[in-house]
Amino acid sequence: MAKIIHNDTVDVLLERVSIRAFKDEAIGLDVLNTIEQAAQNTASSQYLNDWSAIRIKDPAVKTEIARICNQDYIANAPVLYIFVLDQYRNSLIAQSEGVAVDSDEFTLKNSYRFSQAQNDAVLALHAMETAAESFELGTVILGSILGNIPELVKLLALPKYTYPVLGLALGKPDQHPDPKPRLPRDIQFFDDSYNAEPNRILDGIREYDREVQAYYDTRGKDLSERAYSDMTTKKATSTAALEMGFEHARAQGFDLEK
Repeated sequence: MAKIIHNDTVDVLLERVSIRAFKDEAIGLDVLNTIEQAAQNTASSQYLNDWSAIRIKDPAVKTEIARICNQDYIANAPVLYIFVLDQYRNSLIAQSEGVAVDSDEFTLKNSYRFSQAQNDAVLALHAMETAAESFELGTVILGSILGNIPELVKLLALPKYTYPVLGLALGKPDQHPDPKPRLPRDIQFFDDSYNAEPNRILDGIREYDREVQAYYDTRGKDLSERAYSDMTTKKATSTAALEMGFEHARAQGFDLEK
């Protein structure tokens, strides 16, 4: 294995794991202010600041989000944020300057800007996650908020030109799982061009399958598929994500065909 140089920042990143059990302890406002500032200070494409985050303080709303996600532990997370891509704020600015936002003149609703804002929201969430972990808090990123987008949009009163991206639950950890194995680096990092040689990639995957299998076996996990290849193949043939397509974005005012 290649040598790793350690410092406080690198160790936070290398030691990150998803935490799904939290102690029933409040997180100080100073910590929340700090991690929110860290999120705001991340890179923003073309300085559009095209994301927002909603902190869920109402236990009833938190419970509803846990139901949408089909993950009960979310209701018990001390802190929960929902990150959204946000062109609503920028649409107000454009409209105040005379732009007809319902016309083709307004391009912040198009696919490129949608992806750009989505990327910015992910970057901001990751900055918040890392900042939280530097305070020895546990975190888990929640893609499961997308399980029922119309319900989430209604629950959070999301206006036109916004769209949910990811959630972030955090608190003092009440579990200490080991980090999961990662892909062999030489099939994920390349020099100068993509190395698409199938046998080389699949040889690396077979090695990785053994590591993942051992990870789950030593933890007594009763899973129908323990190898990475099994998990990936199942997801590659799932139709669940097909229900999240264009219609939900269109309902929020976006035109992803442009």
